[in-house]
Amino acid sequence: MKLYKIYIVSVLSILTVSCTKVVDLKLGNDTGKLVIEGNLTDVNGPQYIKISRNVPFTNTNTYPAVTGASVSVVDDAGHTYPYNEGPSGTYTSSSMNGVAGSTYTMAAIINGQKYTASSTMPALVSLDSITAKNKPVNNSNHEKEITVHYQDPGGVVNQYRFVMYVNSVEVTSVFAFNDEFTDGRYIHTLLDQDAIKIYSGDTVTVEMQCIDKLVYTYWSTLMQQGSNGPSGSVAPSNPPTNISPATLGYLSAHTSQVKTIIVR
Repeated sequence: MKLYKIYIVSVLSILTVSCTKVVDLKLGNDTGKLVIEGNLTDVNGPQYIKISRNVPFTNTNTYPAVTGASVSVVDDAGHTYPYNEGPSGTYTSSSMNGVAGSTYTMAAIINGQKYTASSTMPALVSLDSITAKNKPVNNSNHEKEITVHYQDPGGVVNQYRFVMYVNSVEVTSVFAFNDEFTDGRYIHTLLDQDAIKIYSGDTVTVEMQCIDKLVYTYWSTLMQQGSNGPSGSVAPSNPPTNISPATLGYLSAHTSQVKTIIVR
């Protein structure tokens, strides 16, 4: 997945989530901070961990790759999966796919410094469908909005992240939700965004991720900030990370489901 970009926004509200750290970065020219983005899924195929450096907010989405790192992941059964670099800054394992209920721990040695992070993959919650309808007001251009539909399991704490693509272009808006007030209900969640206009005939793809609590905190913090993306750029307050020592980014072990529609 490509890097997202943190926009300059208001100061982050105080978070009281255990085992997370808020990265304290200066503004202005304080760039070149390490960014680690690890995504481990239950889908067969290569798994990726991307390592780069952040850039000024005004720069384009081109982030200097960090090469020559030593990267591996260990599961809670003691199996070790080495990650090989290629292309530059992208570290890949073709020998693993995640299993719900398992915990995965990353170790990355970068310029002699070891960084670690752990994430537990939740159980899969099925994405039933995605639908499109006309925006309700001031819609002379006939723009559409997207809703996802799924059954939240009762009596289980669940957190979700959605990633949207319109005509193969990723929407920069962050979508992260939990079931604190919707436990056990059939959910219709509007993915409200204005970054890309959606019209009849467009192809819309949505990925649903079931994520753990610490990863949810990372994404929901960005969403609350009104951010259109995370870790590539300098921000007044960066989101809490599950990486130690604290740096920009996250490790996320999550289930992944994808559905695509042609908007009518």
